Amino acid sequence: MKKSILIIDDDTKLNSLLTDYFAKFDFNVHTATEPEQALRALKKSLPDIIVLDVMLPGMNGFEVCRRIRTEYSVPIIMLTARGEVTDRIIGLELGADDYLPKPFEPRELVARIQSVLRRVGQAAEQERASFGRLEIDYARHQVKVDGKPVELTTMEFEILSLLSRNRGIVLDRDQIFEKVKGLDADSFDRSIDVMISRLRGKLNDDPKKPAFVKTIWGSGYKFIGGGD
Repeated sequence: MKKSILIIDDDTKLNSLLTDYFAKFDFNVHTATEPEQALRALKKSLPDIIVLDVMLPGMNGFEVCRRIRTEYSVPIIMLTARGEVTDRIIGLELGADDYLPKPFEPRELVARIQSVLRRVGQAAEQERASFGRLEIDYARHQVKVDGKPVELTTMEFEILSLLSRNRGIVLDRDQIFEKVKGLDADSFDRSIDVMISRLRGKLNDDPKKPAFVKTIWGSGYKFIGGGD
């Protein structure tokens, strides 16, 4: 079955170029040049992945990403003409799965799309796991603490999945980066601590007395699953 892509970018020439190029890789492509148009389209049909530009009229891509993440877990790749690491980190923290600075080669974007879709597909093949108060449904991308649903971004879920599947093993930033390869190493390394902090907050996990994720100072992080 063909995978569907929604491109949200006000550059009509780029949209047309990518639509033609993606067709060679058997993708169904839909485009939107305005944020509200894109958000309305999502209510009618969810694509397999979204390519989202940061610079949009009326509402920037960060806000669009935030609004999408309040309702959907569809993977998002952000396009940005900005080179600042901070902008890239903001996108990841808002729930983007990857980003690509403009200008870019269309083939690289295809490679990143395929990488993200592959990761999502692999996660969907797994089963469920329970760690005391924490329940993880790897197939449905769902997490519960004390029986209550916890909303995680795609990146937060992938980090939790990686840590929980390696219970008792210390993972450093390089190992975590390997799981989410496709991201810029330097940018991701600077934001991993922030993402872990956000994940802990959503799991109600006290870093001083952790029940799930323990910091191993100077080394990385270890999933302890309700016990050290």
